[in-house]
This record gives sequence, structure tokens and C-alpha cells, in this order.
Amino acid sequence: MRLLTSELLIKKIKEFEGLRLEAYQDAAGVWTIGYGHTYEVAKGDKVSEYFAEEMLMKDIAIAEKQVRNLGVCKTQGQLDALVDFVFNLGIKKLETSTLLRTIRAGMPREIIAKEFRRWVYANGQRVKGLLTRRHWEIERFYDNTDTLDEVRQAIENPQTMTEEEEQAILDSLDE
Repeated sequence: MRLLTSELLIKKIKEFEGLRLEAYQDAAGVWTIGYGHTYEVAKGDKVSEYFAEEMLMKDIAIAEKQVRNLGVCKTQGQLDALVDFVFNLGIKKLETSTLLRTIRAGMPREIIAKEFRRWVYANGQRVKGLLTRRHWEIERFYDNTDTLDEVRQAIENPQTMTEEEEQAILDSLDE
């Protein structure tokens, strides 16, 4: 499966998670390493930057597959927002959430946004980083720039550029 996840999302996950090469406990007390990787992590674990990147891409691929299986995303923005949500909280949280029910029901933006904003707590405390993350997810969810069909088509049928077209673009940048 080719990933439909955008480069923007990968960049934002790295920004939200930060890179930690030694295992630490996150705000919810979960052992974490790399860019938010939590599977089979224990106190004292260490990882290289290379393997942190590898784990990140595998974790994103898993989250994307889970989100795509829900069948609710029509745009790149919706996919990115929900992949980030699942990356952060897990598919079970999304599957059983009022957020997913409101999305499926086609509720208005303000209701869906309110449901995203409910997910800003860790151990009963509001976490600033989660507020920031949910705000980004809301904005991204409503970015309707590209449909998933357009993204799939671009991945499956990449447009090649002639040398003349490439040079024309480079020349226009120099002006």
C-alpha cells in the first residue's frame, strides 16, 4: 500500500512529538521513544535517529490503514487530521468516539470541531500540546484542497517533466 499521508502531516507529527532517542514516559505515563512510538517500549530503551524515522513511517502506515478502513475520508485534509488523531490516541479511541459518529453523520463544522476539542486531556489534566494538536487537526480536516482521488491518481500516475519544462520553472524562480 502506498501512503496517501501528506508530507505536511509527517512534518507536523515530528513537530508535535519531538524526537527522543531514549525512552521516556509521555503525559499519560506511556513509555515512548523516537517520534511518539509506543509499541514494546520499556524504560532504558534507546534508538538511533535512523530507526526513529523508520518506526515513525511504520506507525503512520498503520494509522493510515486503520483510518482508510473507516471509509470516512474524502479529502487529503480529512485523512491527515484523522491519521494524526489515531497516531496520537489509537484507533480504538476514534472508533468508539462521538467524533467519528458526528463525522459519519455529516454534522456541521462547529459540532465536529467541538468533538475534536474534547480530546485534550492526559490523566485528567488539559495539556497545552494536545490543544495545539487538536486545533491543527480541525484546521486540516477542513482543508479541502485535494480530494483523495486526486491524491491517489497523482501517486499512481506521476507526471514526468521534460527538461525544457524543468528549466522554465528554474528560470522563473531566478526572476
